[in-house]
Amino acid sequence: MDTSTKIRFGFIALLWLALCYIVVVSQPMSLRVIFVIVASGIVVWVPLYKKYIKNGKRDGKH
Repeated sequence: MDTSTKIRFGFIALLWLALCYIVVVSQPMSLRVIFVIVASGIVVWVPLYKKYIKNGKRDGKH
């Protein structure tokens, strides 16, 4: 991964963590809140992993 990709990952991580924090503090912890956090994590991180990490290793990029 090049530097710009690492910066994008960091920015997305900070944004996702901030949004998760807002969800957690805005309502009491319940199974629904946990589901929303896990589902949003899957939606955000799985495509990024597939695009940059998995395909990057297969293409010979580091």
